[in-house]
Formats: sequence, C-alpha cells, structure tokens
Amino acid sequence: MTAIELITKEDLRAFKSELLTEIKAMIQPGQGQSKQWLKSNEVRKLLNISPGTLQNLRINGTLRYTKIGGMMYYKLEDIHKVLEGGQQ
Repeated sequence: MTAIELITKEDLRAFKSELLTEIKAMIQPGQGQSKQWLKSNEVRKLLNISPGTLQNLRINGTLRYTKIGGMMYYKLEDIHKVLEGGQQ
C-alpha cells in the first residue's frame, strides 16, 4: 500500500515563496556584476550620445550590435572598448 501525502495551502505558499526567490536570483545580476548586454537607450545614456550618433557608430562599424526582433543589443565589453578609444 502507498502512503498518502497531503499538501496544505501553507506548503504551497512556502513553495511559491522559495520559487520566486530563486527565479529572481536567476534573472537579476548579482551584486557587483553588471549586465552583459545593453539596449540602445541604455547605451545612449551611458555614452551621452544621440540616437543619430549611435546609428553612425553602428554604420561605420565602431560599435558592434546584435539585432533580435526589432531590438538592438550591444555587448558591454564592446562599449568599454569604444570608451577606451580602441575598436574591435
């Protein structure tokens, strides 16, 4: 005969809380870490440039990007290279 195990509402609440905590830890960068990929508006704020200037950086190959759907993403590492004056 198999044993029957009951799950209470409190068990489910505790599970929900633990699960949400783990999911948040996975999707948020840890302390001291920064995002690896930035969106166009984040790059413009970081470099203090206009949308047109960012477009020129893409066109002339100064700043590489990846387009997913309609969004463009830039590697933080590449942005640091531009800030340091070196290109890829």
